[in-house]
Amino acid sequence: MLISTKGRYALRVLLDLAEHGCEGYIPLKDVAERQDISLKYLVGIMSALSKADMVDGLHGKGGGYKLCKPTSQYVVGDILKLTEGTLAPVACLEANANKCPKADKCKTLSLWKGLDMIVEDYLYGITLADLLK
Repeated sequence: MLISTKGRYALRVLLDLAEHGCEGYIPLKDVAERQDISLKYLVGIMSALSKADMVDGLHGKGGGYKLCKPTSQYVVGDILKLTEGTLAPVACLEANANKCPKADKCKTLSLWKGLDMIVEDYLYGITLADLLK
């Protein structure tokens, strides 16, 4: 599993919003500058985060983004699954995967299932609040 820049940047942006949240809505331009991320690239990430109700956006003067809930309610696994689509180490374990015709005889399936469980347990056990400590 390789986490893309989209997933990594989404985490960085959410952490930035958490750190500056007392300022109200934070202009995306400010976040882009602090995080050294292209503003154009961030717009796409923020759109996905907004549709998933992870951030609240306000357009116009005084606008920007802010978190919708406390940092303890933002689970890293949810954020990465949203941005990556899947965290499965192999295609046959993805949520909508067709059952592999070799699954009954696959000698490596238990390995991949075990790895998938470890990754899920780890990423779903960490929140933004944990990362801010």
